[in-house]
Amino acid sequence: MAEQGRIELDLSETATEAVLRLSGVLSVRTVSPLRDRLSALNFDRPLVVDLASVERIDTAGAWLLAELEARATANGASLALRNAGDTTMQLLDNVRQARPQREERPPAPRGVRALLDQTGRAVVGTAGYFADLTGFLGLFLARLARLLRHPSQFRLTALVAHCEDVGLRAVPIVALMSFLIGVVLAFQGSEQLRQFGAEVFVVDLIAISVLRELGILLTAIIVAGRTASAFTAAIGSMKMREEIDAMRTLGLDPAVMLFVPRILALLLMLPILGLIADFMGLFGGALMAWLELGISPSMFVTRLIEGTGVGHLFVGLVKAPAFALIIGVVGCHAGMQVKGNAESLGRMTSGAVVAAIFAVILADALFSVFFAKVGI
Repeated sequence: MAEQGRIELDLSETATEAVLRLSGVLSVRTVSPLRDRLSALNFDRPLVVDLASVERIDTAGAWLLAELEARATANGASLALRNAGDTTMQLLDNVRQARPQREERPPAPRGVRALLDQTGRAVVGTAGYFADLTGFLGLFLARLARLLRHPSQFRLTALVAHCEDVGLRAVPIVALMSFLIGVVLAFQGSEQLRQFGAEVFVVDLIAISVLRELGILLTAIIVAGRTASAFTAAIGSMKMREEIDAMRTLGLDPAVMLFVPRILALLLMLPILGLIADFMGLFGGALMAWLELGISPSMFVTRLIEGTGVGHLFVGLVKAPAFALIIGVVGCHAGMQVKGNAESLGRMTSGAVVAAIFAVILADALFSVFFAKVGI
């Protein structure tokens, strides 16, 4: 009889089979040394495990028998249990079912199949991303409609704070950028138009370029770079710290508390930033035209009024709300996709900037085609 808490083994081999007799307690305390002793076991013939002298077996012992069975099968041998009670067999069956199964991955496609596979996955992923953005846009509009019905729930303080952050603090960089764009347009345009003696048309070039396209487009790109990343970082940090879950626990709607003030601030401030960009672009162009071509400010203003209609300003500013919605929705959506680590926050922040800028440029191209088709 083996001592309590110990396990002993006896291995006998014949020409046709090997018999492994175990005696004692096959439990978690005895499995490790027994496993080491069985590691050098050869499976060159059928193996029979005799459990007649085993006093007790637990899950760890059943796991050792299942592993021994798997090793025998992998080496092309068979393993049979002898004198195993019903309880032991049931425990062994449970352990067999609980053992992790290795999944064989299918070979990766190559050549044309690989290209089609990658293209299809990219298309499906892009479609899913746009569907998520559409859902976030619908969520914003639904919450905004609810706030219009219940104005007491509107967070005016948050809106003012976001307007300051989105609009007021962006004025210096937007103004400087637009001024320099106007200077560059005037300088490059003067160099080309001087060859044809049409220097005065540089005013039309500056006015149409700035008012119709470059003013609002470059403003939206700058706002996308600084605001979409800020929205993603702020909301993503709150999600990492589980503050959004705490809001839901307290009965507060994250869409009302976080999304609506930010997107609404963009809707209010981006047209104003666009007007500032237009003014500074025209001012920079007028200054360079005066210095380079000798076109006086009064002549510049006269030509601007005579040759440029208000429709160009309208075409530029009508894009601002659409750009604001795109930037706000992309930034808030990316913030809600942040996982519980800093790597995810950084990846989603940079991805939000890229996605917002790309979407703004794509929307501007669609607006240009539309206005060209309708003759505006």
